[in-house]
Amino acid sequence: MKPLLPDPRLWNEDLAPVPPERRTWAWTHIAALWVGMAVCITTYTLAGGLIQQGMNWWQATLTILLGNVIVLVPMTLNAHPGTKYGIPFPVLLRASFGTFGSNIPALMRGLVACGWFGIQTWVGGAAIYATAAVIFEFDPTAGEPLPWLGISAGQFTCFMIFWVANVWFIVWGMESIKWLEALAAPFLLVVGAGLIAWAAYAADGFGPIFAQPSKFTSYAEFWPVFGAGLTAMIGYWATLSLNIPDFSRFARSQRDQIIGQTLGLPATMTFYSFIGIVVTSATVVIFGEAIWDPVQVIARFGIPWLSAVALVALAVATLSTNIAANVVSPANDFANLCPRLVSFRTGGLITAVIGILIRPWKLYEDPTGYIFTWLIGYSALLGPIAGIMIADYFLWRRTNLDVAGLYRQDGPYRYAGGFSLVGFGCLIAAVLPNVPGFLVTIQAVPPDMFPGWLVAGYHYAWFIGFALGFTLYAILRPLFPNR
Repeated sequence: MKPLLPDPRLWNEDLAPVPPERRTWAWTHIAALWVGMAVCITTYTLAGGLIQQGMNWWQATLTILLGNVIVLVPMTLNAHPGTKYGIPFPVLLRASFGTFGSNIPALMRGLVACGWFGIQTWVGGAAIYATAAVIFEFDPTAGEPLPWLGISAGQFTCFMIFWVANVWFIVWGMESIKWLEALAAPFLLVVGAGLIAWAAYAADGFGPIFAQPSKFTSYAEFWPVFGAGLTAMIGYWATLSLNIPDFSRFARSQRDQIIGQTLGLPATMTFYSFIGIVVTSATVVIFGEAIWDPVQVIARFGIPWLSAVALVALAVATLSTNIAANVVSPANDFANLCPRLVSFRTGGLITAVIGILIRPWKLYEDPTGYIFTWLIGYSALLGPIAGIMIADYFLWRRTNLDVAGLYRQDGPYRYAGGFSLVGFGCLIAAVLPNVPGFLVTIQAVPPDMFPGWLVAGYHYAWFIGFALGFTLYAILRPLFPNR
């Protein structure tokens, strides 16, 4: 009997299952991966957005901790098939959305990653620009914005320098990423501890932010902001909670991926956000104003060599985050579109180019919009996908996948011409309840166009989308197993 070979339209070496001998990542590598991804400037500034909305320091810290504990659940669940079968995220999607339909949710995830890639590249370039200003003693705010970009030539040059550094790791592939994360993680934690020590010494204490009360006078005022903030914190890693199989496929065992993620994610996110609170409280005492951007803080150290070293450390932190969190997934997602022509490397380069074209400095310039519109907005799309994936793998399939069938057009995951009608029906139904709130948030429609409860539900977009996607799929898939 002639063996069934994988369809070249669904397979290439980068999308193929990782063989057991290449699954070498121990829990320490997984934990280091999370430290490398979580320790970055955007994590540092997360608490700032919550405090600006009215929370005090401990409310913001607990919101961040709770959000990351919650997102850890879908993270470890979706990591399971990656570790068990060695398959990446877009291939896993074929089980619930169809062999060709998987491209749609994969691209939804991939395009979000392109936005994040651009944001992190802009942040890393800003650290390089600030370093150059410290070393060569020029005013970083003096440059004239280029009319076609909105930023100065110096800022754009540093952005491109950091972009090239990212591309280098893209070209060298997954092993270079493993090496980068393992090297950067302990170094970055030391830098964080150093920032706290500096804040305590320079401010002679941690300043007024710890003493500042919450601005909320009632629970009615607090809960909407808490709900939106919690959803935003989950949205921060809602992306990785989908494509975590891209990394867990290299783990030695389920124990390694679970322990590594449990130790690496919630603690690091909370710790580094807390550093942001501590250092910012010190800036009120030292500089007379709250400065949430660590690049600006470090640039004001007053000791050029120390500022330069610290800014380089921030650039390394951003690089390690960007490569792992924002390149691996879209690289595989774009490869899934046309495996014969697009490799992991080519997909990563496509991501890098899109990261320039979106002009990320515009996306990042308003921290409130970045947290409460950007993070919550895409979590409304990604929450339903996570719910559908988990319901399909754990409830419907009982963790059993036909791996060979995932790579065949005529296999068990073909459904209706390669598209799962049940999967897409559940996805659309789970996204729809959050559309009114999103339209009101971006001011596309007046607030009174929809019922207040429907708009308020948008504050919990990820939860609503996840619950609906999970529940609807669990009900409908057994009724229509081949649709």
